[in-house]
Amino acid sequence: MKRALTLDDLIVAGIAVAAGLLAALLLRMLLRWLGKHALRTRWSGDDLIVDALRTLVPWAAVFAGAGAAAAALPLTGALGRNVSRTLTVLLILVVTVTAARLITGMVRALAQSRSGVAGSATIFVNITRVVVLAMGFLVVLQTLGISIAPLLTALGVGGLAVALALQDTLANLFAGVHILASKTIQPGDYIRLSSGEEGYVVDINWRNTTVRQLSNNLVIIPNAQLAGTNMTNFTRPEQEMTLLVQVGVGYDSDLDHVERVTTEVVAEVMTEITGAVPEHEPAVRFHTFGDSRIGFTVILGVGEFSDQYRIKHEFIKRLHKRYREEGIRIPSPARTVALQQGAPPLPETLIAAVDPVGPVTVVDPLPTAATPAAKEAVVPVAAEAVPPEPGIPHQREARTRLS
Repeated sequence: MKRALTLDDLIVAGIAVAAGLLAALLLRMLLRWLGKHALRTRWSGDDLIVDALRTLVPWAAVFAGAGAAAAALPLTGALGRNVSRTLTVLLILVVTVTAARLITGMVRALAQSRSGVAGSATIFVNITRVVVLAMGFLVVLQTLGISIAPLLTALGVGGLAVALALQDTLANLFAGVHILASKTIQPGDYIRLSSGEEGYVVDINWRNTTVRQLSNNLVIIPNAQLAGTNMTNFTRPEQEMTLLVQVGVGYDSDLDHVERVTTEVVAEVMTEITGAVPEHEPAVRFHTFGDSRIGFTVILGVGEFSDQYRIKHEFIKRLHKRYREEGIRIPSPARTVALQQGAPPLPETLIAAVDPVGPVTVVDPLPTAATPAAKEAVVPVAAEAVPPEPGIPHQREARTRLS
């Protein structure tokens, strides 16, 4: 010390510390009052600023009081410099943490306010936080008198070894940045990968992408794998989508009547079911002369991917009910099995193989007076399973012609 410590020195130092604490308390109360008023504004930036100052300003007042107390005490030159440097380092740390919170909050708010940027993509927030904290760490080293030039050189050389050791991690990091920068997918989009995974994108961080399935399970996909696979985004370029439902009616149906009835059912579903698109124009397109039916496609409008299941459910129920009321028949698939003259009886096992659950109708055999040419024209046909078509009741009927 320069001189002996006296009671007056302690009193002055105590007053300085008490003043710093009192100022910190008053400033914190003032900032809390400002924070309540900031919540009433539309701009979210003032909330972030007040929240950051609520941490920085009280600590700055405390450090200022401690610095004034140290200046009032008769400290030696070396001790005074060490105390001043310590307080400066603590203040830099507080400023760095506060700046990291403020800047990352600004980045998050900006991302949430813009539709073209991932609102909950933590990769941008994490990168910003790491950069700010690294800059604060370098300033602390410079304040302590440690030269950062050799450190930067060592980091540059060691970065090559780190890059080789962390190839997968860095690949996922840059893949995540590429995904967000190219706006291929954003949190909230519904995607389906070529490998079969599908669901809503919840978050894209520095290593992986989290996808929530409709069953509420989470699927974790590495960013590098996501960037290198074929993917369907059902939310881009717009959230509304079309739903195709395959239907079939019998050949004896009046197709104009079928089209009119189906269009009325589509219009009813579009206006009454939640998640449908009311302004969607009903569309029915006939396309196939099938084995037992005329197939056509019904085009529905869906507001969002997960709504299609509810809309399809209601449409099939209402269409089936309306067809029954209008007398429109939805035929079941059928197969005819014929045997040549003199062939052994059809085994029961084969009858069961035709349709183990459906009915088998046995018709009268060919008349005895049939000509040989007519008998030779009857060619055995192997019974095969008929796959069900969407929108058609699955019921097979086999007719066995015995000769």
